[in-house]
Amino acid sequence: LALLGVFLGNGFFCGNRVFAQDYSKEDIELRRKIAQMLIIGFRGMELKTSDPIYKLITKERIGGVILFDYDVPSKKAVRNIENPDQLRTLCSDLQKASNNTLFISIDQEGGKVSRLKEKYGFPPTVSQAYLGENDSQKITSEWAARTAFTLKSLGINLNFAPSVDVNINPDCPIIGKLERRFSDKPEKVIKHAKIIIQEHNKLGIATAIKHFPGHGSSTSDTHKGIVDVTNTYNISEIIPFKELIKQGVVDMVMTSHVFNSNFDEKYPATMSYNTLTNMLRVQMDYRGIIVSDDMAMGAIANQYDLKTCLEKAINAGVDMFIFSNNIEKYDDSIGYKAIDAIFDLIKEGKVSEKKIIDSYVKIEKLKSKMELRQN
Repeated sequence: LALLGVFLGNGFFCGNRVFAQDYSKEDIELRRKIAQMLIIGFRGMELKTSDPIYKLITKERIGGVILFDYDVPSKKAVRNIENPDQLRTLCSDLQKASNNTLFISIDQEGGKVSRLKEKYGFPPTVSQAYLGENDSQKITSEWAARTAFTLKSLGINLNFAPSVDVNINPDCPIIGKLERRFSDKPEKVIKHAKIIIQEHNKLGIATAIKHFPGHGSSTSDTHKGIVDVTNTYNISEIIPFKELIKQGVVDMVMTSHVFNSNFDEKYPATMSYNTLTNMLRVQMDYRGIIVSDDMAMGAIANQYDLKTCLEKAINAGVDMFIFSNNIEKYDDSIGYKAIDAIFDLIKEGKVSEKKIIDSYVKIEKLKSKMELRQN
């Protein structure tokens, strides 16, 4: 049974992993705190009790899920989103399965990065480039309010938006070319990003500004592999993050996987202590959640094994990890693997339990804040 992997008691165990009853009460609680650090992607238009994601939510108590309309590994538009009624039921069932508030997240920036497409019956959207070019507080507010209302009506409570990347390189394949930018002027980026954040927050929806410390100057895509911005990065890229944090409107900061030897000579931003702790935490005095970009992206997954990247990222300052299950491979067990890896890192003394507790406190604080906003 151990070789096959079984569910028993409080968790999933495979290989030579000990069974649930062999964990102490303290270890079970620690694993649940670790699980809160995970946002997992999954397949399914509906939730069944036999689904791995159901068991991850109910038994392991993961912190959140992320929704997609297109399944990249299978190259089919069959994932989580079919139409508004179906998605509303799915989100409701996901939330009911959780013993506390579950982050039900999505990338709904608008324009080309929109999971809720018109062809599925959802309202139209516009890109951040459109909003920046119009440069109207009224227009941005109206479109942001529409998006927030749509998410609220579906039961989605976390939007990985807005992108606050400054448009340094208009030909950047993952930012500029996809119109995921407001402007090449930081003050415009700040103005429109703040409006989007506030419209979401009015309805109890959390947001995440991204991609720290800035992806707008890159010439390639971190989905595919290493992206070195050492020679293209502009210091203006840090300004939107710094100012929005100063104004106290930031729920989460999402990391970028870009590499910049001026900040860290060895690791990309997601795994860089200097970038996330010295720059973001200390210099900018950011106290909220740091969430990683998808850990399955090539810039990370092609370079490091799971345990190494988790060790370096946690010690760098990451509080939550996204495993989209939607890059090249799909792995139903990735949530269990991540929990086991972090648990082992603590037992090996490579990650302190205090870091896990600190992250857990931040996560619970934001979830409580969201619940107050919703009431």
